[in-house]
Amino acid sequence: MSSSANPRNNAYNDRRNGTAGTKPRLPSSRATAKERPGSSGDVVPDDSASNAPYRPNPSYKTDGYSRNTTERQTSRIKSQLTTRETLQVRTTSPGKKYAVNGDHLGIRRPRSEDSGRLSSPVTTTAPPPRAEKSRLPPWTPQASLIPHTTAPLAARICFPPLASLLPESLQPPPLRQLTQHDQEAAILEDLLYVLMGFEGQYVRYADSYNPSVEKDRLRGPQFQIAPGLDLSLRDLAYSVLKMATYYSAIEAFVEVQSREEFGAINHALCASIRKLLKDYLILIAQLENQLITNDSFSLHVLHLHTRPTNHMMFQIYTLAQEIVEKNTSPEDDMDGFVDDDNFDNILEQLKQGDALVIGGTSKKICKGGNVLRLLTGRLAYMCGDPDARTLLQTLLRDASRPYMMMLNEWLHHGGIKDPHAEFLIKEQKSIRREKLEEDYTDEYWEKRYTIRDADVPPQLEDVKDKVLLAGKYLNVVRECGGVDISTEVHDVPKSFDDPRFLDNINNAYSHANSSLLSLLLTTHALPARLQSMKHYFFLDHSDFFTYFLDLSASELRKPFRNVNVSKLQSLLDLVLRQPGSIAAQDPYKEDVKVQMNDVALTKFLMGVVNVRGIDQDETTENAAEKYRTPAANASSTEEDNNMTGFEALEFKFSVPFPLSLVISSKTVLRYQILFRYLLSMRHLENLLVNSWEDHNKIISWIHRSKGDRRIEMFKRRAWTLRSRMLVFVQQFTYYCTAEVIEPNWQRLMAKVNGHDISNDRGPGPPPKVSRTVDELMEDHVDFLDTCLKECMLMNAKLLRLHSKLTTVCTIFANYTARLTRDLFPADSTLVNTPAANKYLALHHHHPPNPSSTTTTTAAGKNAPSSSTSTTLPTNLTTHDPTKLASMEDNLSRYEYSFNHHLRILLDA
Repeated sequence: MSSSANPRNNAYNDRRNGTAGTKPRLPSSRATAKERPGSSGDVVPDDSASNAPYRPNPSYKTDGYSRNTTERQTSRIKSQLTTRETLQVRTTSPGKKYAVNGDHLGIRRPRSEDSGRLSSPVTTTAPPPRAEKSRLPPWTPQASLIPHTTAPLAARICFPPLASLLPESLQPPPLRQLTQHDQEAAILEDLLYVLMGFEGQYVRYADSYNPSVEKDRLRGPQFQIAPGLDLSLRDLAYSVLKMATYYSAIEAFVEVQSREEFGAINHALCASIRKLLKDYLILIAQLENQLITNDSFSLHVLHLHTRPTNHMMFQIYTLAQEIVEKNTSPEDDMDGFVDDDNFDNILEQLKQGDALVIGGTSKKICKGGNVLRLLTGRLAYMCGDPDARTLLQTLLRDASRPYMMMLNEWLHHGGIKDPHAEFLIKEQKSIRREKLEEDYTDEYWEKRYTIRDADVPPQLEDVKDKVLLAGKYLNVVRECGGVDISTEVHDVPKSFDDPRFLDNINNAYSHANSSLLSLLLTTHALPARLQSMKHYFFLDHSDFFTYFLDLSASELRKPFRNVNVSKLQSLLDLVLRQPGSIAAQDPYKEDVKVQMNDVALTKFLMGVVNVRGIDQDETTENAAEKYRTPAANASSTEEDNNMTGFEALEFKFSVPFPLSLVISSKTVLRYQILFRYLLSMRHLENLLVNSWEDHNKIISWIHRSKGDRRIEMFKRRAWTLRSRMLVFVQQFTYYCTAEVIEPNWQRLMAKVNGHDISNDRGPGPPPKVSRTVDELMEDHVDFLDTCLKECMLMNAKLLRLHSKLTTVCTIFANYTARLTRDLFPADSTLVNTPAANKYLALHHHHPPNPSSTTTTTAAGKNAPSSSTSTTLPTNLTTHDPTKLASMEDNLSRYEYSFNHHLRILLDA
């Protein structure tokens, strides 16, 4: 038998003999406390119904309830009593993982060997026989280490064995065998252990709780009390046990949320909660001190002392459960597999050639702005509770500090330090500035930095656009060498409740905006660049372009696939360097390049309009006509293949960074559409002007036919139709350039230069207005969209009507040459005349006729006859009365088509 049982047996014999006052006392932390009233050392009977007062002795104070209750078994055999005492020497609950001596609570409990050493003068009983001892079941609890996790302060010791697994020999006596006073003392000591996250002897985990399952730990254990406890004590105990559930769940929450993948905001929140849990454990140590030193300390007093803390723990527990519910696993929420951040991270790894991590975190995690959103929501919900409001404000203040560090870095340096994807701004690192030098797309501006709308804290909801723009502006300036990122920014708010929070954002936004505007307007001369684009794309001061069209007309008449683009580029460079032209003084003429577009302009615009859905005023009949048009005409492939160089020609303008943010690929596309449209009108005007020249100098048009009045009427009708078409084209070109592009251009440049011309303020310089870079970019796009809309290029109905009108004009202009030839045989007074034959011989070449007659001169040489009619086809030298009727019929069709579509266009 162990020596620790000797003083207990001796105390038992002394109590039976009435000599309890002479036995020595064990030195312990609780033994030094005041003795309770009635501790005269009387024997406590074994009857559970006895109303005798509870009389504790020093051994009870030292070694727990199992010793005291065992000493009261007066009807047992001495050998059995000795064996039971030997096995039930209790220092702490078998399920505890703290040290036996209770040093973690500031209380020193004497070890078993210390008790034996101090009680050596007392006579001990003999040990039980070896055969009796061997029949007891062995109890060999073991501890092991848990593998490392990314949580730095997580426990490494495995969970202790459950108290329900204890052998029968180590189970405490039933509560029904104890008096109410003894029950309260036993429950009080158990509660102190349970409040620290351990099982007691009478208070244990519910059967449904498994501490090795993370979900159960996060939900918190439910406790059950051994049967036989007084009902009043049971109610109070269960009220206190709620706080034990909260503490265990919060402790597990802190351990789980402290892992690396949960982000800096969760880490800061866990650190703040850990401080509160430290205060909680200090309270438990103070309560234990009261249990030891205060005789009047009872379960009711414990309940009163823990009520404020219970309320605090409930608030933290509720918040923790809300966050845990957001952390859905893939089995619960399949959306976790298609999370945008995870998908983007995979793409980033593939682009950078990194190996993918298989088996990584595959569940959605509540982190960053979502945690702050939950905290803010709880704070608003509990605003009527002062204690809860103070607690939640503290948690929000501490949790927002890492977020504010990321926010200040973004606002004042234009950089993102967000390894856990918690910040409201998301960065696509694959989109770099180097790619913009070759392809100046707007991905750098629109896609590199975007807002995570689901992760925006409520405090930043109203200013999230300012936050995004401030960092984007500063990031552009930083990449151009305008920001020193090595300097630290001092005197900035560190949490959301700082009164300077919004002022910090507004000041940073204003500074970043003014810095980028100065960089664009002054350093990179954005107004001069826009003025240069106006010359080339809107044909402003286009003397150089007229010269270019004259030089390249022969090349541009070819099908666009046969056009030599290098030759056109050489001709353009020659024209742009021509002395005296306005383009010769342009510093950006090297950025203009020639290219061919393989899609017809009308087809491309119809595709754009149909995708955008702008044509909302179309009727069902017009919509049907739209889809019947390709079937009525040639296929779209044939239409594209039949384009000439005039229809496919367009300019490409190279823009360096950061001007490529304002003059992006979308804006350059709009410039190209307007250029191709103006070029088509200019080319059509040239065709009609050439027709006017033919009408005024070719003999078939200027010859007055005296014999047939129908021919003169036909000529007048043709002249009138040509004149109307030319006026339409010229007026339409004037409308697009002088009444649409130029006024909108003046408004755009006023906005670029920071002037407000919306109101007429009289003479004097216009007042300066504050502008932002994004407003400047929007104004630029709005200017181009307005031009496209007012030029009737963004409405499907107007676009089709205009296309039909220009097609009629183009066909008629090309048909003029045939009319000029057909007028000769149609006019009886002009056919086969020397002037007519001379013109036809010069402009209509045909192979010589073998049957044509020749004359021999005196010299014996063959020579053509005085009349050259024999070298021309007979249909050109012979009068044909039916020719005029056919020509009048064709002209009537042109007149009807032009008048009809023009009338519809004017009505539309």
